[in-house]
Amino acid sequence: MAYDGDNLIRFDWAMKRLLRDKGNHVVLEGFLSTLLGDDLRIVRFLESESNQKDRDDKFNRVDMLVEDTRGRLLIVEVQNERELDYFHRMLYGVSKTISEYINLGDEYGRVRKMYSINIVYFELGQGKDYVYHGKTVFRGLHDPDDVLKLSARQRELFMGEEAGDVFPEYYVLRVNDFDKVAKTPLDEWISFLKTGRIEEGATAKGLPEARERLRMDSLSKADRQAYIRDMEAVSYQRSVLHTGWYEGHADGLEEGRAKGKAEGLEEGMEKGKRIVARSLKRQGVSLDIIRESTGLSAEEIENL
Repeated sequence: MAYDGDNLIRFDWAMKRLLRDKGNHVVLEGFLSTLLGDDLRIVRFLESESNQKDRDDKFNRVDMLVEDTRGRLLIVEVQNERELDYFHRMLYGVSKTISEYINLGDEYGRVRKMYSINIVYFELGQGKDYVYHGKTVFRGLHDPDDVLKLSARQRELFMGEEAGDVFPEYYVLRVNDFDKVAKTPLDEWISFLKTGRIEEGATAKGLPEARERLRMDSLSKADRQAYIRDMEAVSYQRSVLHTGWYEGHADGLEEGRAKGKAEGLEEGMEKGKRIVARSLKRQGVSLDIIRESTGLSAEEIENL
């Protein structure tokens, strides 16, 4: 049984606004602690173009400086994007975050790790699980069982064992693929991310607080209007993307019967991109969002 589930705002929207307030950090800290298996504390949100509150930027990432129980400072990046070439977006986001923050001052010199957490609400890759974790591993070319380790001094400095521990780690949460009964704290969070509802018996760290602090009726009038407006934009974008891809794929597959399935599918995808871009352009969506959503260049979009 869900507890007033329909009255809770979406977590990804709250993350960009409400959860930035220090009094609400407990919710986001609970999510991060549950996923990463440590008791994490948000030191602060990192200010950059990625944390703008403009409507056109509502799909972007959120970066945080976080401290773990060993006193290490971590940079945690959380993304909720819905776009093409998402794996490349993950790589871009990590690279951009590192270039923005690592060399900013003494405090960032204490950063020992970066995590990229990706909450995706669309089909991404192929697999049977709904949570994936990836990291860099250096293996011997002649002996695959030989994993490159850090030196004694490096282990002391970076608090890791393997050379790959210094590099960013990635988490992909394919929440729409979760179709099970929540039996673990992480499952309780995944269920909430998917449905927007928190089960009455859910006890995962941060969820009891989320149940109280993410209520729709607790929003100010301005925030409530912004939330409704942004959710309408998300719903519209999803509808346009779905329609565009369906029409593009259908046309491409029809032509593919004569040209070959692979070629037809590729042409269908390209046509789908233009259908989506044209529809978004007619609605006055910004050039940056159209470009990120379709993968088309600014020049291609301007010529539509």
